[in-house]
Amino acid sequence: HLFIFYSLRYMYKMSLAVSLRRALLVLLSGAIFILTVLYWNQGVIKTQAYSETQLRPYAQREHNQFPIPVEKSWTYKCMHDRCVRVSFNYKNTAESGKRVSFISCSMTCGDINIWPHPTIKSLVSAKTLRFSVEDVQLRLDTPHRAVRKQLKLAYDWFIKDLRQIQRLQFATQTAEAAAAAAAAAAASAPLSSEHTPPPPAPPAAAAESLFSNTFGASQRAGDLDGLKLKITVQESSEMEFNLDNNESYQLTTTFENRRLLAHITAHSYFGARHGLSTLQQLIWFDDEDRLLHTYASAMISDAPKFRYRGLMLDTSRHYFSIESIKRTIASMGLAKLNRFHWHITDAQSFPYISRHYPELAEHGAYSERETYTEQDVHEVVEFAKVYGVQVIMEIDAPAHAGNGWDWGPKRGLGELALCINQQPWSFYCGEPPCGQLNPKNNHTYLILQRLYEEFLQLTGPTDMFHLGGDEVNLDCWAQYFNDTDLRGLWCDFMRQSHARLKLANGNVSPKYVVVWSSALTNTKCLPNNQFVVQVWGGSTWQENYDLLDNGFNIIFSHVDAWYLDCGFGSWRATGEAACSPYRTWQNVYKHRPWERMHLDKRRRSQVLGGEACMWTEQVDENQLDNRLWPRVAALAERLWSDPNDEHDFDVVPPEVFRRISLFRNRLVELGVKAEALFPKYCAQNPGECI
Repeated sequence: HLFIFYSLRYMYKMSLAVSLRRALLVLLSGAIFILTVLYWNQGVIKTQAYSETQLRPYAQREHNQFPIPVEKSWTYKCMHDRCVRVSFNYKNTAESGKRVSFISCSMTCGDINIWPHPTIKSLVSAKTLRFSVEDVQLRLDTPHRAVRKQLKLAYDWFIKDLRQIQRLQFATQTAEAAAAAAAAAAASAPLSSEHTPPPPAPPAAAAESLFSNTFGASQRAGDLDGLKLKITVQESSEMEFNLDNNESYQLTTTFENRRLLAHITAHSYFGARHGLSTLQQLIWFDDEDRLLHTYASAMISDAPKFRYRGLMLDTSRHYFSIESIKRTIASMGLAKLNRFHWHITDAQSFPYISRHYPELAEHGAYSERETYTEQDVHEVVEFAKVYGVQVIMEIDAPAHAGNGWDWGPKRGLGELALCINQQPWSFYCGEPPCGQLNPKNNHTYLILQRLYEEFLQLTGPTDMFHLGGDEVNLDCWAQYFNDTDLRGLWCDFMRQSHARLKLANGNVSPKYVVVWSSALTNTKCLPNNQFVVQVWGGSTWQENYDLLDNGFNIIFSHVDAWYLDCGFGSWRATGEAACSPYRTWQNVYKHRPWERMHLDKRRRSQVLGGEACMWTEQVDENQLDNRLWPRVAALAERLWSDPNDEHDFDVVPPEVFRRISLFRNRLVELGVKAEALFPKYCAQNPGECI
């Protein structure tokens, strides 16, 4: 009996222990589940909405990380059309009153703060209004389907910029980064960051369509119940770039019953796009009330002085990512530049992967990663159109063509190029490595024709194409064709290239075929009714006058003013490897060759415009932003507004300093690493350092 009793008691205790263990396991599992749910919901809660209250947790981090920090210890007063910095006790606002931020003072003190300055009329009210990006709605008034589609894309990027200006983009990325970091820690996986795309476009609607802009459950704040942006384009349906595009626009804003109407009216999409850039500059973020501000009323009428306003980027001497190119183009759009000249290949490398001749990139690219596909080029072209910028591709020929062209003999095509990487380089080219296309090999011309076809298909119908054509070294060709008129051979090459371009373009020559100025353009070789000369030599050279006298249309890119790579010293041990001095933004801005040359009305009409050039021997993606900006902005105002020189040729008016400084800050606000203009003290105290 005792045995049975102890056996039963033992079994009971064992059963109780098992039950307790099971209960503990259930409780532990439940606790883990609850903690997991709470853990993963942290990021979701932070990213659901972006009201004023919900943004506050990021205020300190924003203060430390956002490109333009909050200046809590200063307020600004407008005195004699300039902002004066005054100490502010932010810990005792009852005594100090409301702080006025630098940007709010700058936008309401003195002349209108738009870059480039409007050319016809610009009036804004003293009264300003507070609003949030969620208040904005779009109404499109156009019967043209293609124009409506493109305007909607432009609006999406406009809103994306406003989100970043209001620092909602920053808050979104901060919350997403926090959630991603938590997930990464939990999964023991590395954190990856993605570029935030623009808001998705709603479906296309009727000719006059209303689009709301909502990004979450943000509470409305400020002075507006709504900001309606109306864009009217009635006259023109054109979406192809040409030098005859009407780029004028009118912008008005009116305020009534807590609603603001901003109305952009333009003849074409291109003018409307410029109006959108101006509207963006009429909006600013006030870090005191953490809202966007704009004017209660405004009236602007604007049109460019020059049709061609360009920037050239060389992507052969160094490779530049598609994102950096797009960032550059977006900045161009804000400054109303309209031509991106893509010098995609040179003797150093051939990064473009041709559909017909992939061997060019296989033999010429720096690496497999440092290449541009057809899809890459198409992506850039479509993105640029959103910002009103045309992409003009250039494969320089016959000179500046070496690496990438050495595979001809293996394919039975003969020598496509000559003097490739030949030494001593100083005998056969302007800088290493050497290389020039073979002017007596028909396969060379066929390859060029196919490349022209690909570029024309990628960029769409155009009235402008760049053939290169400069700096041919006749000594290179003399090694192979010493019994030939070498200058005549150069002329024949350019004429044949033009003929191949015509074939590539459906047997129609583009209206403006551009070549670089050279010894050839000073001869009677090229017909002045078919070719435009991009003048890169010195502004005082005789060729400037000769080309106009010979009837050529010209684009100015003078090395002594608009070559932005100059002034950084020699990059090699021998030869002249650098142009000096550094071209400041003031040099760029004050350069008015059409005035210095005292051109009459006929010759002035032959000046299509100008272009800044960024050759990249000493520039890669790490320096791109600060080498370009804000100096390219100085060119933009010169070509859009061409303001009169009321001061000495070497002096820039103080109000120009004020406006370009603010425009530079706008670029920084959008993520562009623009070069500083002067010490920050000078920016905070306008006029004191000039």
